[in-house]
Amino acid sequence: MTPSTLRRSTVNGAAGPIETVHNVPSDPPVGIALVAHPNPVQGGTLDNKVVQTLAKAFFGLGYVAVRFNFRGVGGSAGSFDEGIGETDDALAVLAAAQSTYGAALPVVLAGFSFGTYVQTRVAERMTPQRMVLVGPAVGRFPVGNVAPDTIVIHGEVDEVVPLADVLAWARPQDLPIVVFPGCGHFFHGRLPQLARTVVGMWRGTAPAAGAA
Repeated sequence: MTPSTLRRSTVNGAAGPIETVHNVPSDPPVGIALVAHPNPVQGGTLDNKVVQTLAKAFFGLGYVAVRFNFRGVGGSAGSFDEGIGETDDALAVLAAAQSTYGAALPVVLAGFSFGTYVQTRVAERMTPQRMVLVGPAVGRFPVGNVAPDTIVIHGEVDEVVPLADVLAWARPQDLPIVVFPGCGHFFHGRLPQLARTVVGMWRGTAPAAGAA
């Protein structure tokens, strides 16, 4: 893994400033990984452990990993907007990252919980290289269909979003789901395994957890 330069910046968004953190590899990045955090109303921030795990995984793969606080969180202005304004926030952060690192770089959209809903909305307005959705908030928000190569990871005993709801969402799409047995929504004690699974699937090797 190349050393990381941690950069903090502010992006101008529709509701005001948006706080961002970038993990930047010392070598030229192979792409931009935009990572979205869980529900702000329930304490979600860019420092969420799953979000940091996703950022570190993509940094290790050579991407510049960009995390940001949705409106009303930390140093970001505004207030919760049910995912609508948050989609605009994500697009503003992405545009700023592309201006900084290169508009031609491929873009990965990654998210956890509420962040997965926002990223599916972002994908309706641009074409990502691929998506990674952890603990997708189906049933809680109107998460749309996704591309067939999307990586979806969920806990078997998720206490926030039941696995049955995720399977019902995935079934009509013929979308495989990686299931972590005995794992809850926040992947407590399973973050290293989560990182290994994302990196392994990205590189085309078998996941470290069971698949459903």
